[in-house]
Amino acid sequence: MDVVAQFLAVIAPWSEGIVLFYFLGINSFYALLLILSIPELWTHWHLAEDEHVQRILGADALPPLSILVPAHNEEVTIGASVLSFLTLEYPRHEVVLVNDGSKDRTMERLAEEYDLYEVPPAFPVAVATKPVKAYYRSRRFSRLLVVDKTNGGKADALNAAMNAARYPYVIAVDADTLVEPDALVRLARPFLLGQSVAAVGGTIRVVNGSSVALGRVTDARVDRHWIPGIQTIEYLRAFLFGRLGWNRLGGNLVISGAFGLFRRDFLLAIGGYTTGNVTEDMDLVVRLHRHLAERGIDATMPFIPDPVAWTEVPDNFRVLGRQRERWHRGLIATMLAHRDLLFNPKYGSTGMVSFPFFFFGEMLSPVIELLGWIITALVLVTGRINDEFALLFLAVAIGYGILLSVWAVVLEELTFRRYRRAGDFVRLLFYAIVENVGYRQVTVFFRLQAFWKWARGVESWGRMDRKGFAAPKP
Repeated sequence: MDVVAQFLAVIAPWSEGIVLFYFLGINSFYALLLILSIPELWTHWHLAEDEHVQRILGADALPPLSILVPAHNEEVTIGASVLSFLTLEYPRHEVVLVNDGSKDRTMERLAEEYDLYEVPPAFPVAVATKPVKAYYRSRRFSRLLVVDKTNGGKADALNAAMNAARYPYVIAVDADTLVEPDALVRLARPFLLGQSVAAVGGTIRVVNGSSVALGRVTDARVDRHWIPGIQTIEYLRAFLFGRLGWNRLGGNLVISGAFGLFRRDFLLAIGGYTTGNVTEDMDLVVRLHRHLAERGIDATMPFIPDPVAWTEVPDNFRVLGRQRERWHRGLIATMLAHRDLLFNPKYGSTGMVSFPFFFFGEMLSPVIELLGWIITALVLVTGRINDEFALLFLAVAIGYGILLSVWAVVLEELTFRRYRRAGDFVRLLFYAIVENVGYRQVTVFFRLQAFWKWARGVESWGRMDRKGFAAPKP
């Protein structure tokens, strides 16, 4: 114990300072994103009014869209999801679904529900993929094309869908995603504002606990189970002010793979999605930023808060752990693969602001947080407790996080207010507080595992169990 005490006497002063400075800096940057998001949120909130949406819906300038849907073992939700894509309110769109070697009844469910028939493989192969077995059209919906192919992973499936797409703009969505009826119209809004747009990101919300009928969320609720309930807070914070704030700082490095719109020619120019990266959405956006900067193309990649898609999130720690480890492993791979962007003025705000934040503030955060908890535990055990350090660490590691989460709930309540019951608002506030005590520390452990798996070259996704969407309550 004396050796430990002597060791702490040497390293504690500077290590405590590093940890506190890191957490204070990161959380202050999150606070800055929140402040920057307020004028963005105010602008989009007014543009999101129904009268503006109806005006946009009647505009001839809306570009035709292809919805790309990779599906692997999605038999539980595939019927409702495809129906929601096909019946979206948009003048001209198609759905290109890729069955990526599913081992369950995904293909059978599609054939039964949509009356599929095989068509000739008259599609150009702009990006190489795993072999395609067959192409199918639907007798019920002419806008549906199903591609049945050998398993190659989500990125490979998206590339196959992009090859078969016929329209100049593509929207990548997950097969378990429910897109709101007018979301495409809202997502296409930047094209009518005279902007040069390379990509647009929309909002993802948690469907767990809500009622769903015919591929639509009929009653938005906050799940009473605390694991998906806390994730509702995470998604609100990430989308409502995190990504909105980045609009003012040069754009996002993440457009969710569950709901994002891209110019197809730009995606083909960079070779499509990268296979082998388990967060292909972030890798794609980083490569797109690089492509635009290196060629001097002035095109934006904004985030818009009012186009909404709903997704099912894990409801137990086993599945949540797989998801968060995979997310962080993909973040590590993307950051290190493109490390030459770090503080590189050639890439503008992406190289000088966005990439450094994700490199130091996101990728390294679980390591620094673990260090902070270890130092706190050691000084407690050895009796060398520094009251000032302990209070400051708890304030920035827990208190600051609670404050930001509560503000996200307040912003949601003041603007779009999807959860209209008082009980849901109370639950959101409760989850905003308890998220930072226990739950966050568990997710730090999940993210730490990513470093070990990345070093070993693990590329697996891990099984993501689905329970399906809830029927309307009587």
